[in-house]
Amino acid sequence: MFLCFKIQTRPVMGAFSYARLWVMNTFPEGFYWGAATASYQVEGGIENCDWAEAAREGRVPPCGSACDHYNRYKADFDIAKELGHTAHRFSIEWARIEPEEGQFDMEAIAHYRKVIQALKERGMEPIMTLWHFTLPLWFSKTGGFERKDSPEIFARYAAFCAKELGAEISYLTTMNEPIVFAGIGWLKGNWPPFKQFALVGLNELTISGDRSMQRPLKSWFAYFTYRKVVNNLATAHNYAYKEIKKIQPSLDVSLVKHVVAFDSNSNPLNRFRAWVEDKFLNHSFLRKVHKQCDSFGLNFYHYVKFGDRPQFEYSDMGWEMAPGGIYNALQVLWKYKKPIFVSEAGLADHDDSHRAWYITEQVKGVERALREGIDVRGHLYWSLMDNYEWALGFEKQFGLIQINYETQERTIRPSAYVYKEIIERNGSVE
Repeated sequence: MFLCFKIQTRPVMGAFSYARLWVMNTFPEGFYWGAATASYQVEGGIENCDWAEAAREGRVPPCGSACDHYNRYKADFDIAKELGHTAHRFSIEWARIEPEEGQFDMEAIAHYRKVIQALKERGMEPIMTLWHFTLPLWFSKTGGFERKDSPEIFARYAAFCAKELGAEISYLTTMNEPIVFAGIGWLKGNWPPFKQFALVGLNELTISGDRSMQRPLKSWFAYFTYRKVVNNLATAHNYAYKEIKKIQPSLDVSLVKHVVAFDSNSNPLNRFRAWVEDKFLNHSFLRKVHKQCDSFGLNFYHYVKFGDRPQFEYSDMGWEMAPGGIYNALQVLWKYKKPIFVSEAGLADHDDSHRAWYITEQVKGVERALREGIDVRGHLYWSLMDNYEWALGFEKQFGLIQINYETQERTIRPSAYVYKEIIERNGSVE
């Protein structure tokens, strides 16, 4: 965990010429290469979930038709095939499949069965996620994952999907970034259900009759609700895993974890700080679920080093660009000795000036992990196409494919071809 990994910033010579300097190939035969998407962010037309409701209330930007991927998925997969992808991670929309509690829509199942078949016809391995942040309205309005019975509700949904779609796939992920979902929804208050944790002083607690003082007191309890939600999410995954295995025991069932890669110099205080942060943000949840995981999905966006801190450039998200830190993140998950898929890792880069370099350095970090014996099975860039970036709307552009939201025209970015070269050489670039 505390190995210091020297990460280079973007070279002056530019992304494309730099990418071609690296010649290395230790990736195993059959390693999966591709990209990822999430249903609400690309499909369009989903109006019966908590995010659509929040948009109607003016709390987040509307998603609307998004990329119209629900109707254009075949054409989008044609592009992915053209770019050499051999796998694709996608999510199915819970609100489409279970629009009312306990009532399942077979037309939605038929649609996702066609999505899976379209991927297979194009030589891409489908990696299906059951739930990627958005909740059906009937569930969110009755408490969502605050509900005591939420683990059973989620496990019921997972079992139904395994029964209807499990025979069509080999890889199934239960949920995406549960700690991010809980933290932004119940601590930061930027996502549904918009509950914010705030400490208040005793003088505020003792004021009576002042409604303005009641909101901080209520939000102070958001932390305890957050802990309950986190525990329910872990239990929901564990219940779902068991139900899925009863129906499709051969399925590789995983959970996708967002890992912040904490690092430090040799200073004991910095080592301790990195250890504490890693223990709290990464392992506290993983310890609850790792026994019910056949593999892990890694979502990587943040590398944090304490002491001797490098200077990084910033992405359009305002995040430091440290793609090689994915090596440190892989080390975090490898503690549990389960196969790992890079299920998301990418860059918001509106003019495509950094993405080719970023992908190249990211792949080099994965290659380093492989050389050291970490069992990495695939690399999926986020995202295949520009999409709805949650509370930020459509402003941030992560895609290998640029989307014109007025015309729905698709344009392949130059960096996508650099990634294609890496894929064609199974991890090396000339």
